[in-house]
Amino acid sequence: MLRLYIIGIAILIIAILANGIVIKLGIKSWYGFIELMSKQGLSAFNSISITDALWLFIGYPIVLGLGYWLGDKLHSFIS
Repeated sequence: MLRLYIIGIAILIIAILANGIVIKLGIKSWYGFIELMSKQGLSAFNSISITDALWLFIGYPIVLGLGYWLGDKLHSFIS
């Protein structure tokens, strides 16, 4: 159970940092994209740039996977 908790905290911290960085860079975060979808519906997919799409559907999952990996390594180091 401790392993899952540490991994969850690592993913959370990485996600918060990633969202802060992309907002500073002017790239859409999931919060911005969901807000856009609530206003425009499925046509929101046509409104985002290629950079936003690459970040949301490729970059962000990879970054969260990194959070998982770091949390797992941290747990292994502690145990």
